[in-house]
Amino acid sequence: MADPKGFMTTPRQDWPRRPVEERVRDWDEVYVPGALLPLISRQADRCMDCGIPFCHDACPLGNLIPEWNDLVSREDWRAASDRLHATNNFPEFTGRLCPAPCEAGCVLAINQPAVTIKNVEVAIADRAWADGLTPPRPPDRLSGKTVAVIGSGPTGLAAAQQLTRAGHTVAVYEKDDRAGGLMRYGIPEFKMEKRHLERRIEQMRAEGTKFRTSTTIGRDVMAADLRTRYDAVVIATGATEWRELHVPGRELTGIQQAMEYLPLANRVCEGDLAKSPMSAAGRHVVIVGGGDTGADCLGTAVREGAASVTQLDIYAQPGVERDEDSDPWPTYPKIYRLSAAHEEARDLRSAPAADADARLFAASTLRFTGDDTGHVRALHLVEVDARRRPVAGTARALPADLVLLALGFSGPDREDGLVEQLGLTLEPRGTIARDADFATNVPGVFAAGDAARGQSLIVWAIAEGRAVAAAVDRRLTGRSQLPTPIGPYDRPMGV
Repeated sequence: MADPKGFMTTPRQDWPRRPVEERVRDWDEVYVPGALLPLISRQADRCMDCGIPFCHDACPLGNLIPEWNDLVSREDWRAASDRLHATNNFPEFTGRLCPAPCEAGCVLAINQPAVTIKNVEVAIADRAWADGLTPPRPPDRLSGKTVAVIGSGPTGLAAAQQLTRAGHTVAVYEKDDRAGGLMRYGIPEFKMEKRHLERRIEQMRAEGTKFRTSTTIGRDVMAADLRTRYDAVVIATGATEWRELHVPGRELTGIQQAMEYLPLANRVCEGDLAKSPMSAAGRHVVIVGGGDTGADCLGTAVREGAASVTQLDIYAQPGVERDEDSDPWPTYPKIYRLSAAHEEARDLRSAPAADADARLFAASTLRFTGDDTGHVRALHLVEVDARRRPVAGTARALPADLVLLALGFSGPDREDGLVEQLGLTLEPRGTIARDADFATNVPGVFAAGDAARGQSLIVWAIAEGRAVAAAVDRRLTGRSQLPTPIGPYDRPMGV
């Protein structure tokens, strides 16, 4: 604890965002470059080095938060990087993309704004790269065992890096043309520039991990063939089976899934396309779904120049303070949060019909109507009560040339044939069944991440990758020194 009075004398100060009018004209990250480091040592001083640091339990990785806060306060960046990377393979990803359940569990958050844990984390990671503190760590010797990892999202990458460093020969199979999974084509550039992803992949290549892109297991390579070629297989394909909206008019053109829309915008940023064929430019956009994916669509549509863009959330607008009855500390509270995308839509008045920023709360879609060509032109909605029952007299229509469905995901995609070819057992909700050691019903085949857990946060994905790597290592060698931060049945703190 570098400053015993820091939590009393220093107010919380977050990484400032660039002005809205500036940042919506480009795809760069929304934060002011270079503005974090001058703040971060004093912000780390606010950490109280609690006797029981609940931030540890709130984070599935078990990040050693008070330790690296103290080291940052003393500006010992090398030691801080070592402590951070001891529990997290990719802190520059989580520092940008994780909603920070650790901050919800911060003891200071009982009666004050929490420590800026997420900002400290990303500051350490970026400083570590700048100072050359993250060199490749190839193994001293090889085990002679081989592992195939299917999927290169955060779970697959974490599992592959851990297993490679343990001495196994690892190949990562990715159906897309570039590695990264959801972080590559699902997360907009303004949330995380892909250069952060590229340098981690290059680090992994230097350590010995092989990447096989543009390869769909179940089509390009049969699952049974893969199983015979490797000593173990880890399925980390994510939960990509999107949820549908079954209402009249769904068959109209111009109604797209969010994960059909977002990858095209990312490919524009990658230089693959001059313009997205689903661009929101000049169109009235309605996003159905109030989560992070919907907010990603919102920020993307604003940057593409939408005529208007509105986001529908079926839940009522939450309050700005934690409800101690329904969301007691240290659980992650349901409160009103203003993401960068919502701030942009609010300031630019992109959704004139919205209740707050770009969102219409407690709104449920009734149907779509279109024009003579079969293209969607309007979304009809109604307000709902807490039990999602329609409120009489509240039905209305919004103009809609482009509708984006951001309703979440139910489990792994079944169309590639992987599940059927291996004969995997599924849970009733559609995820891959596994035992306490992350093993499926098929010998030598393991499942981790959203494919088995169901859609979750990036920090849980990385924790799953680290944990399944330890399970595979034990299977191959009889024991393992790799960490197991979580078990397959662990869940976030809740009531």
